[in-house]
Amino acid sequence: MISPIKNNFNSIRFGQNDDREKALPYDKDTLLKNNLSTRSRITIDKVTKAFTVYPAKGLKGSINSNFYEFLTMGTVPYLIGSATLMAVFNSANKYFAPFERAKASALGNKMALGVLFYGLFKSISKSFTNIPVRLITGVDTQLPYAKVNYQLQETPEGSDLTSIEYHKVGESVDFTRWDLLYKDPKTGKQNEVFDKIAKKNGLGENLNDSDQEVKPIYKEILVKSNLARTFSSYMWAATGVALAFQKSWENFFRVATLKFWKPKDFVHSLKVFKDSFVESAKELYNGREHSFSKIERYSGKALLGLASLITLLGIINTLHITKKPSKISAKDVMDKNKESVVN
Repeated sequence: MISPIKNNFNSIRFGQNDDREKALPYDKDTLLKNNLSTRSRITIDKVTKAFTVYPAKGLKGSINSNFYEFLTMGTVPYLIGSATLMAVFNSANKYFAPFERAKASALGNKMALGVLFYGLFKSISKSFTNIPVRLITGVDTQLPYAKVNYQLQETPEGSDLTSIEYHKVGESVDFTRWDLLYKDPKTGKQNEVFDKIAKKNGLGENLNDSDQEVKPIYKEILVKSNLARTFSSYMWAATGVALAFQKSWENFFRVATLKFWKPKDFVHSLKVFKDSFVESAKELYNGREHSFSKIERYSGKALLGLASLITLLGIINTLHITKKPSKISAKDVMDKNKESVVN
């Protein structure tokens, strides 16, 4: 077994005091659980900082602004653009005659729902690849961790500047954070994560260097799953937009409300949303009734089938691992009964 090189920079402190240490959510780079609670907390933290902390640092020219913050702020134009796209089809409705206003509102509401479903389906559909790959191979390609950054001092009064970034262990195939996957050597289970992956992928148990056997497989799964997620998520996003344009949603738009302080109306709205979602899914799959166009009758089936097929092919390709080490040992090659000469 080859022991990992520990990153000693995590233990470096610059003028820290006890109060500041207690205030830090993490005192070093920390592996996190990949569950709904963690993902929600990370999303809220990143979106909040994208609208507040990171723009402020950039506008004042902070020397601690970095590429992570720049990428995180990409959420801002995405959300603002989505809201603008939702509003642009509804803002002028009040200037139309009653009949035209009703038709424009129906289209505008579907456009707004389409924008919402695009983002939701694109995000949720990534689990269609991640979950099967994790269950079958043991490799969690979306495993998150919190990275602690000790920043440069910007003012004479400012010291002990830190920031928390959220990354994924396999975010970079070439610079995967292997050190976070090792357990404490004192426990005697340093390679526990790699042992489980090796067992799931048929490499056997009680390997001397399971980490070295597993790392090529881990990298291959990262590359292939990234490709699978990319194609799959966009196909499901298109499916979400198509779902939003079904006629059944008009029932929901008539009673839709966000006034949660009126629980009766709000609960009724949620119930109608559920029913409309089910009916719209059926409508997308079966096509419009009394339609003479084959495109309208079969386009929904084709879109759902194509999205499912691309997802399935992506999973199959990811599970087809070519980097498994050879099971041929030296004793299978060398014949002890024959003489050999070593120069």
